[in-house]
Amino acid sequence: MKAAVVGEKGLEIRDVPRPEPKANEVLVRVRAAGLNRAELAVAAGHRHGTVGGAGTVVGLEWSGEVAAVGAEVKGVKPGDRVMCSGSGGYAEYAVCDWGRVSPIPANNMTFPQAATLPVALQTMHDALVSNGRLKSGESVLIQGASSGVGLMGLQIAKLKGARLVIGTSTSAERRARLKEFGADLALDSRDAAWPDEVAKATGGKGVDLIIDQISASVANQNMKAAAILGRIVNVGRLGGMKAEFDFDLHALKRIDYIGVTFRTRSLDEVRAIVRRMREDLWDAIEAGKLHLPIDRTFPLEEAAAAQAHMRANAHFGKIVLTI
Repeated sequence: MKAAVVGEKGLEIRDVPRPEPKANEVLVRVRAAGLNRAELAVAAGHRHGTVGGAGTVVGLEWSGEVAAVGAEVKGVKPGDRVMCSGSGGYAEYAVCDWGRVSPIPANNMTFPQAATLPVALQTMHDALVSNGRLKSGESVLIQGASSGVGLMGLQIAKLKGARLVIGTSTSAERRARLKEFGADLALDSRDAAWPDEVAKATGGKGVDLIIDQISASVANQNMKAAAILGRIVNVGRLGGMKAEFDFDLHALKRIDYIGVTFRTRSLDEVRAIVRRMREDLWDAIEAGKLHLPIDRTFPLEEAAAAQAHMRANAHFGKIVLTI
């Protein structure tokens, strides 16, 4: 089968053996794969949890048709249209654990549309609801809101009853579009005064919950913008891995600062994340209330160009490979 694998100079399209599903796995004929920033590091030769190294097939989410299932798999059968998360999605076939497989709704959703959803849904439901403990009537700020994951965060926050939803982006053009996805206020995270704007919008209280995809460069500003007893969930580190941290401000605000990642979670933990997300959000998915824009599609053969487009940071929403 054709696949995009890690080579000496980045992604290379090669013929590789088709994977065989284990007892707990589902084999999918991939039709589309969504791009994610973690894949840029893998393609550059770095590891992402247990994934990485020369010859690695890249790709964390995909959609397609079930080709075969392992002996322990229930509720999924060959021919089903599904969306999945795992590893190895930039390929004609990919396998994943049955607990990371979700049905594509029968609402005319296309394979490219379905391929945009698994990582964003799982990441943001886990961050906002499970770890962020979002309650109806609270205020929420999403750092890096114009990414696919960020746009999904805005929508989930609004769906779960957030009173005020704030999103940040460094692009004026992208900030102008955040309201389409639930943002009541859009701010520039490079503007040193953005925490003051949060204070004004919240009547001086500060924001109840911050979902942070930037981290280092905005860590202290986040705490300034947070309410007393606010929560900050560290999802991504686009602004850097390390920075000065105002421990006194953290203590004064009595902030819960929570780190999350899928890289150190067990299979059972990931299954639980997917199950909780589906129990909570699937009616909204089937009703078309949660969706992501596709910025651009590329054929599998142009996977390196697709990643270059992501690296340029000029996209809005998701980039998708069609296979």
